[in-house]
Amino acid sequence: MPKGANIGLASLSEDTGSVVVGLSWSSAAGDGDADVSVLLLDGSGRVRSDADFYFYNHPAAEDGSVQLLGKVPTENGSEDRIGLDLTAIPADVERILVAASQYGGASFGDLNDLRLTLSDRSGEALLGFSITDATVETAFIFGELYRRHDEWKFRAVGQGYETGLSGLATDFGIDIAEEEEAAVPVVDGIPAQPTSSPHDAPVSVSGSVAGFGSGSGLSDALSAPPPSSPGDAPAGSPAPSGVTAAESDEPPAAGRRRGTRTAKKKVTLPRTAKKSLAENDSWKPARLFPVPSYKSDREREVRATSVLLSVMAEVPEFGRRLTAGFGAPAGRMQTFTEVSLPHGDTPKRPDGVIRVERAGKLWTALVETKTNGNPLKSEQVQNYMDIAARRGYEAVVTLSNDVALEGTPLVEVKTDGRRKHKVSLWHLSWAEVAHQAQMLIRHEGVGNAAHVWLLQELLHYLQHENSGCHGFQNMGASWVPVRNGIDDETLCQGDPRAVEVVESWERLIRQVCLRLGGELGQKALPVQRAQRGTDPKSRRAALADRLCEEGKLGAELRIDGTQSVLSITADLRTGKIRTSVDLPAPAGGYPLAVAKRLVRALEAAPADLHVETLVEGRTGPRGTLERLRPEPGDLLPKDGAAMAGFRLSLFKGMGNTRGAAESGFIRSVDDAVDRFYGSVVAHLGPFEQRRPSRAKATAGTA
Repeated sequence: MPKGANIGLASLSEDTGSVVVGLSWSSAAGDGDADVSVLLLDGSGRVRSDADFYFYNHPAAEDGSVQLLGKVPTENGSEDRIGLDLTAIPADVERILVAASQYGGASFGDLNDLRLTLSDRSGEALLGFSITDATVETAFIFGELYRRHDEWKFRAVGQGYETGLSGLATDFGIDIAEEEEAAVPVVDGIPAQPTSSPHDAPVSVSGSVAGFGSGSGLSDALSAPPPSSPGDAPAGSPAPSGVTAAESDEPPAAGRRRGTRTAKKKVTLPRTAKKSLAENDSWKPARLFPVPSYKSDREREVRATSVLLSVMAEVPEFGRRLTAGFGAPAGRMQTFTEVSLPHGDTPKRPDGVIRVERAGKLWTALVETKTNGNPLKSEQVQNYMDIAARRGYEAVVTLSNDVALEGTPLVEVKTDGRRKHKVSLWHLSWAEVAHQAQMLIRHEGVGNAAHVWLLQELLHYLQHENSGCHGFQNMGASWVPVRNGIDDETLCQGDPRAVEVVESWERLIRQVCLRLGGELGQKALPVQRAQRGTDPKSRRAALADRLCEEGKLGAELRIDGTQSVLSITADLRTGKIRTSVDLPAPAGGYPLAVAKRLVRALEAAPADLHVETLVEGRTGPRGTLERLRPEPGDLLPKDGAAMAGFRLSLFKGMGNTRGAAESGFIRSVDDAVDRFYGSVVAHLGPFEQRRPSRAKATAGTA
């Protein structure tokens, strides 16, 4: 769509009661990021109250009409997704603004490929809008959905603000208050967790927490004049078929409302565990979901499906979080297991069924589960897709330890294009399920103590060694042949086994991000550095050729709240894993003072940390932290060359086996990332210039 154009959703699809809006961008340097926000406006063009403003500290509406689904990695960057249940939007809301903002001095001109995509319930893209004229703006209204004669329409807005999220919010009636950020205990650089197993900890209810302004970095240019109303649609190029010029009957501006919103009480796990009454460590607490020694994979699948679906139905926040991304509406949820459905000569039994009711309409998904690393079977999933299409169901959801990759489907299925009814196929990794439970009970909070306990028991079950729900745990059959081929230099470019290893490595890195993000309560995403327009298959083939040539697997990931990119390199020739981060040297400081400041910041880092001074065009001074602590001046180039920054690295022996056992490659990568982040990255705050903190409104942190 061109800027300023609009179109009715009913003309694009018959199923637009629930839509997903995706905002995407990329950065050549891999360091671009932004936060999405949604504003609900009434007929006066203002929010009805501050509760109509959805952003990282207020990510979902109680009625499920709006839900920020979070970021997912794409081939060229990342995409932030928003679920909108248009049937649940209150009748007095006439417009829904979809926006994004930058922070820490960054602007949208630093990002590439700014784009909005709107998809229907099945995940099929209906429209797209690209912003190509971004420069110094720090906030952008990408687009808006609005009502016209009982129909929802979309307008491509592309309106920028130089005053950031606060300028955008106040322009539509949000009052923003600044408060001191509450101190959070830190242990080894990671926000403190319970001192004993979190699964044995009681729950506590905290007091109310300010929903806006608590360390949110929204104070920039609060008094700056806002730009003209986005209701005055800018001119655009001639609209394509079905798209009309922007309507001019926007309501006039109204006065701003007053009053700072206070978030409702949330329940999370406490920071310290209640003292156990057990006489000794051999006493095991009673569990809601015990994990005995199963005799078969089938028993594991039945048990895991029943446990997960029952908790989804009982804990609305959790069930809604998992199903919103599938296009399910917000409503009353029921779940079922071992349902028999007619299909040909013999009935089929999906592992589970999820049904959501809203306004007398049903949304239904069939669930197929695999545990213990067992692969999904295409024939089985195809049968469920056919059943869903014939019965008018909306989705099929697969669950397994595997992690889905863009451009590489886990199962191949065929769809009958002649069928009017569309069925969407979605996949969840058990690692993602555990991540969502962990985010809710340890960082974001849920409605009551009983729900925390249920999620606590679910998380304990998923993490038990006998559950079979452990996420990605096997590098695949090609791992050993590729590793041996690199050792004896017989692996050639173009070998399909190298591509399989690259895909497994990418799955492992995605899972590392999920696990680390759940522990920290921050977004963690892999950084993609690919040329625009590169398809996943070509990109992975190029990485496989590089693996054959260099014998190395490499990845980068960014953790929200830090400026630096964490690099992970597995050198299959030397058998070592290198975790590293590059720090730019602070501007304007004396070289020796900068070196001393860095060494002081690394006081708690391990002695074997490798520190290298970055000098343009050549290798700079380097050494271990143990040697540099008494002599920080050894980091200064002898010829007085300018220091561009520093590279900090830790090395660890690489596991050889393809699995996740103690001696396996997967475990060695997990351990390397945990050690490097906890002992190095988490302590760099005093040295690197951090962007403004974006603390979540989380209870139970005192």
